[in-house]
Amino acid sequence: MYSLKTQVLLLTAILSAIALVGCIFELSSGNPDWGTIPTWAILLTSIPVGVASFVTAVKLARQSLDS
Repeated sequence: MYSLKTQVLLLTAILSAIALVGCIFELSSGNPDWGTIPTWAILLTSIPVGVASFVTAVKLARQSLDS
């Protein structure tokens, strides 16, 4: 069974991906609801957070399978 930490990391990766797609749609509309700077900040933050949390979750899951 996977640990709670792995599940939380996967949830974080999913939410980051949703935020990324939402920011892209907001910026492509030309007039983001929260403004351009906050939307870009969320977009640029969600990329490394999503990738890092996904990679870490996969590593933890593989470790739990090997044990």
